[in-house]
Amino acid sequence: MRTATRRLRTTAWGVVLGVAATGVGALPTSAQAAPSEVRPSKVEWSDCTPVGDEDPQLVKGSQCATLQVPVDWQRPDGPTFGLAIARRPAKDPARRVGVLVFGPGGPGDSGVSRIKTGMTRFSENLQDRFDIVSLDPRGIGGSNPVKCSAALLARQPSPLIGSQAEFDRTIRYNRELSADCRANTGPVYDHIDSLQSVRDVDAIRSALGEQQLTFHGSSYGTLLGEQYAEVFPRRVRAIVLESSVDHSLGTSAFLDTQAATAQDSFDEFVRWCERSTDCVLHGRDVRALWADLLARAGRGELPDPRDPHTALTPFTLSYAAFRTFYDAEWPKLAGILQQLEKSEPPVVTEPPAPTGLRSNPFAVFCQDWRLPVHSYQQYAAQLRTLGRKYPEMRYPGALLATASCLGAPTEVDNPQHRLRVRDLDRPILLAATVHDPASGYNWATNVARQLGHSGVLLTYEGWGHGSYSTSPCMQAAIDTYLVELTVPRRGNSCPAVPAG
Repeated sequence: MRTATRRLRTTAWGVVLGVAATGVGALPTSAQAAPSEVRPSKVEWSDCTPVGDEDPQLVKGSQCATLQVPVDWQRPDGPTFGLAIARRPAKDPARRVGVLVFGPGGPGDSGVSRIKTGMTRFSENLQDRFDIVSLDPRGIGGSNPVKCSAALLARQPSPLIGSQAEFDRTIRYNRELSADCRANTGPVYDHIDSLQSVRDVDAIRSALGEQQLTFHGSSYGTLLGEQYAEVFPRRVRAIVLESSVDHSLGTSAFLDTQAATAQDSFDEFVRWCERSTDCVLHGRDVRALWADLLARAGRGELPDPRDPHTALTPFTLSYAAFRTFYDAEWPKLAGILQQLEKSEPPVVTEPPAPTGLRSNPFAVFCQDWRLPVHSYQQYAAQLRTLGRKYPEMRYPGALLATASCLGAPTEVDNPQHRLRVRDLDRPILLAATVHDPASGYNWATNVARQLGHSGVLLTYEGWGHGSYSTSPCMQAAIDTYLVELTVPRRGNSCPAVPAG
């Protein structure tokens, strides 16, 4: 069971994005302080080179650089490290607007890789009008990545904690992992929270000669945009938050809100199966089948389709389904469930323990969120509540995030707080999807309430995680905002593109 959980560890972090309304902290002291102006190092661009299996033809035309920034922005004259950045110059220099900074999601996504090989993420209009720039946030990719013992990472406990002994063991493991990562990463490890990265983004803006920031954040990258607007409101030209993070709320609702939005996506899948003959489970009781598969997973009787020698757990089964909701891949999910229904119990073999070091991009999460669970009884109560309210999606990815931060220090570097944004030249644009499985519509509406007149919510009536690449209507509205600074009318929405 550890094997399946371990394999998911490197991909699960994009689902642990928000929280809800208990235990709200004050704005961190570092954010309250007057923004310090640090003269950034000169940016010296050179052609990016392919790494690993990157396609050289896709990489061609991208430019890479390293920007020296403080390890700790509270000590701006102290030690520095190299922040990896990349850009694509505007294709139509005569019509160039300026620099657009893209905030990658995750946590753990590489903005440098996005610029090198993923430019289809941006419309031709944006590629013509902006130098598009992104970064590997500190602790990730080429920016002093957090490194930990691969063997220790492989021993990560399951988030389905079933006893006091397992609860205590998880806390001991988390503390051991933190000490290991700190020793193998160096001083940056203790300064990887998103508030530090906000100041890195401002250093990029300054180094590139931009008076104000034009920013498009996606998923976890929206936290950078939200907090930049808090700390540097007068330096904001335009900010898009696509699939917003709600960084205002506490443990119980963090779990509840993500389970709710995952359950909503599961319900949408069931409705599609009921009405569409393209679903291989059409005419079947999909909820009953799912309940049976969860039960079999709990007994260790379901093989992982990607590794027949590994058994799925209820958590990893749930997560496998959850990932298909990102692009509303309903036919794919129906096929997986049909395959699992016919499967035989796996013959489980334990793989060799890995050696050396491995990246751990999730480390930033426990510096951005304070999610206290004070006892096993409290954790078990949370599991019971989720099971009662969300029977199919009772094991959201947020559960793994909460379990991974058990035993974290009481004083978190960048704890949750309600957004306090004032003095913007124009409102922030929130792009939200009604049936987003990861960054729920409930998070976007709550962020919009916090922003008040400083934010405008644009709704996509469809499915999936994100909307810019899905809906031509959303893309056009976002491009017009970024290029022309035209803000959509409040209450505007875009119709759904058929899914399934």
